[in-house]
Amino acid sequence: MDFGLKGRKAIVCAASMGLGKASAIALGKEGAELVIVARRREILAQAADDIAAQTGVRPMTVVADVTTPDGRGAIISACPNPDILINNAGGPPAGDFRNFGRDDWIKALDANMIAPIELIKATVDGMMARGFGRIVNVTSHAVKAPVAMLALSNGARTGLTGFIAGLARTTAARNVTINNILPGTFDTDRLKSNLTALAKNTARDVAAVTDEIRDANPTRRFGHPDEFGAVCAFLCSVQAGYMTGQNILVDGGAYPGTF
Repeated sequence: MDFGLKGRKAIVCAASMGLGKASAIALGKEGAELVIVARRREILAQAADDIAAQTGVRPMTVVADVTTPDGRGAIISACPNPDILINNAGGPPAGDFRNFGRDDWIKALDANMIAPIELIKATVDGMMARGFGRIVNVTSHAVKAPVAMLALSNGARTGLTGFIAGLARTTAARNVTINNILPGTFDTDRLKSNLTALAKNTARDVAAVTDEIRDANPTRRFGHPDEFGAVCAFLCSVQAGYMTGQNILVDGGAYPGTF
């Protein structure tokens, strides 16, 4: 299936590794022109090499911190008229909420709620004027099924979800869709850090905790980042123009509810 993305300009945040990088690769394979963003120059450069090797096209790189106005300004300067925006940022640390102070909460909100909103504000009107836009926010399965040790993530990402629920219905008539992907346990560095924190909090061995979490999933495995990237690319496609304001859970069936 041709997703109709050839020549479309795509900003992909936190694209140096994990789910962001997988999303960039999937979009690149569909012919999108990529602008990839991350904070660490060397890792971002390596990601650009990997993406070019897999897609045949070298992405533009922007070393920037999306949580800062200067960082967001650098991103928009590099790609002022994107057709696609993938909002993504590393999740805040796991732990007992009793140990988090105000600064921890503000940092989580800046990364996982305010930054996506500000980037949407900078790009959505141009998308509507041009008659095409796809915005995908990478959130977390914890939005659907909160996890106690992910208190910071639960709060910040759910706040973004509520904001998107209102905004997405106001842009769809101009062929601009806004959706969220809620990843479950994917084999990424973020998962490893969460499993390490869980093991520490429960005074257990990391390997034992990893086995338990993996085997509890109906698939008996962790997700592959390229599986996530494929979902992201589809939500950006011309075929997904009738989907907006949705929270797409990609978790191997871990969430047990009907809705």
